[in-house]
Amino acid sequence: MEAIARKPSYSLSTSVPLENPPRIIPYSSSQTSTQQPQHQFPTYLENPDVSPMARILCEILTKNPPQGLENALSSTLIKPTPEIVEEVLNLSFRSPAAAVVFFRWAGMIQKHSASCWNLMVDLLGKNGLFESMWDVIRSMKQEGVLSMAAFVSAFRGYCSLDKFNEAVMAFDLMERYGIQADVVAVNSLLSAICRKDNETTKALEFFERIKTRIPPDADSYSILLEGWEKEGNVAKAKKTFGEMVIRVGWSPQNEAAYNAFLTTLVRGSQVDEAIKFLEIMKGKNCSPGLKFFSDALDTLIELNDTAHVVVLWDMMASSRLLPNLRMFNSIIALLCDNNDIDGAFSFLDKMVFYGVFPDSLTYNTIFQCLIKNKRVREAGGFFFEMVKNEWPPTHSNCAAAIKMFFDGYDPQMAGEIWTYMFRNHVLPLEESSNAFLIGLCDMGRLTELRRLAEKMLDRNIGIKESTMAKLKHAFNKDGRSTTRDAYDSLIRKWKSS
Repeated sequence: MEAIARKPSYSLSTSVPLENPPRIIPYSSSQTSTQQPQHQFPTYLENPDVSPMARILCEILTKNPPQGLENALSSTLIKPTPEIVEEVLNLSFRSPAAAVVFFRWAGMIQKHSASCWNLMVDLLGKNGLFESMWDVIRSMKQEGVLSMAAFVSAFRGYCSLDKFNEAVMAFDLMERYGIQADVVAVNSLLSAICRKDNETTKALEFFERIKTRIPPDADSYSILLEGWEKEGNVAKAKKTFGEMVIRVGWSPQNEAAYNAFLTTLVRGSQVDEAIKFLEIMKGKNCSPGLKFFSDALDTLIELNDTAHVVVLWDMMASSRLLPNLRMFNSIIALLCDNNDIDGAFSFLDKMVFYGVFPDSLTYNTIFQCLIKNKRVREAGGFFFEMVKNEWPPTHSNCAAAIKMFFDGYDPQMAGEIWTYMFRNHVLPLEESSNAFLIGLCDMGRLTELRRLAEKMLDRNIGIKESTMAKLKHAFNKDGRSTTRDAYDSLIRKWKSS
């Protein structure tokens, strides 16, 4: 890396004569391109919002050989303003060779903005063209536009291709280029390393070496803690968090670090430890954000850990954080899965105090639990509440409820549900209709049964063959000729429907 820095400087400034162009050779024998998969980079073909002039330029860059690009670009008579150059470069990451020619051509016409220069560093770095990238950085220094942003792009380019040592060496070279290596630079490199999976240890190695020279801040620790969270490394997270508390102290502003640390504990099955730290944070007037509680609840719900879910929920409430509808629905679903109907109703009642209102999922989850637990009386009242609040049961819940009400000797309520479905077009009707017919059949209410079955057939509501078999048995069991005749009429109508 230092050898690169000592090479003769090649400028991309607009003062360079055209016959002596800057040495940016994307694909030369002197360097190896270790590109990312090209599909990761967007093109103008995938972006419907490309400006007309940028689209013309992008088409030229992709459809012409490099040696003819400058003439083709000049023939458009388009003035490459910094905005257009930036737009084209953003869409040219898949064509680095063409992008370099375009950048040179545009620079001969109008001076590049600092953001355009930074884009070139980013483009070349992410394509693994590091010699050319350093040529651009040297030219930026000569042009007086070099800033921290260029080195941040260099860090990301190296790290995206797993060249972590080279990224650290780029950091070490910053001050030779007149850019101060401060904590912002440290955090930028830490972030670039930690973006890659399972590489937080490499970030920590750099951190340990640099922290005596450049004191870290809360963001430095947050980045490492988020890395340990992603890797699920509880031991390293505890050590990093302990050092953070000693070096930068407690502050409500360190929410991101608290989120990452506590989430690591919960996912690492150390929920009791997380709760202890939550108590300590509360005493320091600090708290994680809603993101932690949401993620932690999701983890505990997946583990069916109702006890810890309720404890964490209460701690969240005491932190004056406002849970959202999804969180309420998740905990109500957990309680219903564990047949804790009273607990589910308790959370349903709490929603309004947080400015949250139940939706179809909330109501149907509780209604399904009431049906499963055969809470006949409560299910009937809850059905009317659902309808009143314009969140009716799903068709599958209606079918299950009809069966439950017949089993619970409440045919009137079963009829209420089917009538509601029929009148309000809660589709499909077949499952509920068949359940209603079987309920009437089991109760021997044959006159009502026949009338309803005929109504269903008239409305093209399908009656199952198994349902008709049960009807046949019930009508034959009655023994009267008029009853048998009624069934014969019904079966003929069913067969012709």
